[in-house]
Amino acid sequence: MKANVFDTRHLLAFAALARLGSFTQAAQELFLTQSAISHAIKALEEQAGCRLFERSGRRVSLTQAGEQLLRHVDKILAEMKSARNGLEELSRWGHGRLRLGASTTACQYILPTVLREFKQSFPKCIISIDPGDHARQVELLQQNRIDLALMLEPAGLKDLAFVPLFVDEMRYLLAPVHAWARAGRVQRETLERETLILYNQTSYTFRLVKEYFQAEGLPLANFLELGSMEAIKELVKIGLGVGVLAPWVARAELAAGALVSLPLGRRKLRRRWGVAYLRGRRLTLGEETFVGLCQSVTTEFAGPDSAAA
Repeated sequence: MKANVFDTRHLLAFAALARLGSFTQAAQELFLTQSAISHAIKALEEQAGCRLFERSGRRVSLTQAGEQLLRHVDKILAEMKSARNGLEELSRWGHGRLRLGASTTACQYILPTVLREFKQSFPKCIISIDPGDHARQVELLQQNRIDLALMLEPAGLKDLAFVPLFVDEMRYLLAPVHAWARAGRVQRETLERETLILYNQTSYTFRLVKEYFQAEGLPLANFLELGSMEAIKELVKIGLGVGVLAPWVARAELAAGALVSLPLGRRKLRRRWGVAYLRGRRLTLGEETFVGLCQSVTTEFAGPDSAAA
């Protein structure tokens, strides 16, 4: 039974002999003996089931079958050379790839600063970003379609490792003219009449907020949900409702007095952000650098009392 795949060593000998037309010269180029070249060609012809060379004294020339095979062999060897060059390129400083996943919020407020710093150390690294919600990031990691995911901590998934970055606190964000802002506290008796503006109803954050309100016995019937943090903040500014957001996504507005932050209640709703990856994977230098930069950039994102969380 003939083998389905040609031996690479036989193909190298074949290509050298076809180009040089001499067993002696082919042997010298490949640092082999003439006998080794002869055995390689004989084995290749037996595997191919036909003669590949015509012998005329010390010179050889390709048969028609040999010419046809050479066209394929040239392509195969060119691909092999390209593959080797690509692997060598990866081993050089600053080269390689980084496949990232991140929530829409992380893409907008965290990644730009992190990647700007990262590109200074790894200028030739090819970076791809797959934005999506929590469930999609978990799926992409488990399918090995991304290397790292900047996301909220996945609960109960033993196949994922998680490097914590910071803990934030979900709070009410409201316009300065709102009655709660003027009173300096949330008036629970008026909560049922308020329109809450929440992030995407299919998101992990919406689920956390809904569970919190249910556990606290708070009404969550009158709400709007949007897929953009910027849109939520703008609606809050013009008084169309009260947002439930983490203050770090509105740091500029809070500092300027355009928004006011108040706690949800006596019990805090906290979330843990970090970088997740498949457990058991050894992070590359580039990946470790990315995680370190995330830790540095998000130092100021933690909510009040987050150290105790």
